[in-house]
Amino acid sequence: DLLMVSNEHSVDVAFLRDNVFRRNKRLIVFDMDSTLIQTEVIDEMAEVHGVGDEIKAITEAAMNGELDFNESLLQRVGKLKGMEAAKLQNILDNLPLTPGVEEFIKTVQKLGYKLAIISGGFSFFANALKDKFNLNYAFANELEIVDGKLTGNVSGQIVNAEHKATLLNLIAQQESISLEQVVAIGDGANDLPMLSAAGLGIAFHAKEVVKKSAGQHMSHGPMTSILYFLGIPGVESAN
Repeated sequence: DLLMVSNEHSVDVAFLRDNVFRRNKRLIVFDMDSTLIQTEVIDEMAEVHGVGDEIKAITEAAMNGELDFNESLLQRVGKLKGMEAAKLQNILDNLPLTPGVEEFIKTVQKLGYKLAIISGGFSFFANALKDKFNLNYAFANELEIVDGKLTGNVSGQIVNAEHKATLLNLIAQQESISLEQVVAIGDGANDLPMLSAAGLGIAFHAKEVVKKSAGQHMSHGPMTSILYFLGIPGVESAN
């Protein structure tokens, strides 16, 4: 009933376990595509390379959990073979940030939170956002580039759903942080294991399949609304 009211009035409602950890979170892990930024980077790359429609269809199916993530990623990256790596910078320069991201990050950083990106996207963009926002960690897939062009292959281990959850656990161990003190924020089916592993997993403006499975979801407000999930009254409270 409350979720129906939530959708009718475009407000977010959350039930949080009121224990010692509710206001004692210390690590926030973000998905990148359609979470920190308002687009899927691979779709932007596809547009530049002239294969937009082909790749968008595969991306949509993968994010809805209809396709194996590894298979879908390799299919999509394969269609980018021959793209000039120099074009990645222009795509990066024009990525639209999600409303409230900068204010949210500054607020939790002032309160001492550690912050990480764990993305099924690409390290070129994840590392740039890490530097831009002075985050602590960034993990993503590595595009193979030879002679200034994409080969259509991915280097190293693919950051899929299971690996996202593994990386979240490793960061928590590295920082000596209990999983109960970890917040994970994502939107796609490949984020579900990561959201489940965290003490607080939030499906942020997520696909329907993710909303149904995640413990909490936020579908209406800017990212600064998540501050209330953390017991932080708002942006000004950290100033």
